[in-house]
Amino acid sequence: MFGGSAVSEPLTVVIGYDEREAEAFDVCRASLLRHASVPLHIVKLDQAALRRAGWYRREWRHVEGQRLDMGDLKPFSTDFSFSRFMTIPLNLYQGWALFCDGDFLFTQDIAKLFALADERYAVMCVQHDHDQAETKKMGGIVQSRYHRKNWSSLMLLNCGHPSNGVLTGWMVNNFAGQWLHAFNWLKDEEIGALPLEWNWLSGVSQPLPAVPAGIHFTLGLPTMTGCANSPYADLWRAERAR
Repeated sequence: MFGGSAVSEPLTVVIGYDEREAEAFDVCRASLLRHASVPLHIVKLDQAALRRAGWYRREWRHVEGQRLDMGDLKPFSTDFSFSRFMTIPLNLYQGWALFCDGDFLFTQDIAKLFALADERYAVMCVQHDHDQAETKKMGGIVQSRYHRKNWSSLMLLNCGHPSNGVLTGWMVNNFAGQWLHAFNWLKDEEIGALPLEWNWLSGVSQPLPAVPAGIHFTLGLPTMTGCANSPYADLWRAERAR
């Protein structure tokens, strides 16, 4: 349980963790801490730990080299594909928390993002219009198409918003992934927009005038085959070297 009752110090940041990309978590965490102007409570969202605690129980199988969720029979790519939505119940439906995928690099103070929190919204995110041309990512994993693609890869969550009270752990364990990633427990007007600079998709998003505040290596880490020269890979490697 994460705790927290308001957008205040320390700020809760939940990072999706995949044991196959442990280094990604370390780099993401280091970049957050290096730029932070306030204390951060950083949580490693480790699905193995959630399973041991009895919080997370989704079943999956390996089918032809691809992970297949047994709930909706669709492929998924990371250990936190579904568990990310546990952030709300684990935060005891209180306060604000940020979730981000593990393959992020932050170049600015995350307190600036929390400063955008608006109590009118249950969740705030970069609202990508990403009709992907890519069919694979992360060294060969199949790319799934779904409504609101990449919106849930960085979520500023108003855990205490009344509409988030309906999202239970049971739903996270049993509802289809596409339903969860599309925020289908919310009304459209309860989803607020964040600036693109906080979830800029390396190799996908159009260039910005300045270095993005949050660089998302969604197609693969710079250490993966074919991703060594992705935009801003040099910044990721520099953070790794530190």
